[in-house]
Amino acid sequence: MAERRGLVLQRVVALLKRCVPPPAPTAFLVLLVVVFGVSYAVGSAVGPVAPGMRSTDTGPQDPPGGDTGDSGGMGDMGGMHSGGGE
Repeated sequence: MAERRGLVLQRVVALLKRCVPPPAPTAFLVLLVVVFGVSYAVGSAVGPVAPGMRSTDTGPQDPPGGDTGDSGGMGDMGGMHSGGGE
């Protein structure tokens, strides 16, 4: 009977060793989760880092300078022509 318990115990230990992930990657993932959790908590406690980072208006807005074309905000760069190198 004691021999059977020892055999069952060995099988259980062998099964657990196969199912448990390696300690190094597991520790790295735990550390990563802790670092991101602390970072999130500190960021939530401090709030926005600059005035106006959280906008209450979610509607469409005009771009600064009144440039509504598709020039990427470079409409005021004089002397820039697309003449093919002329």
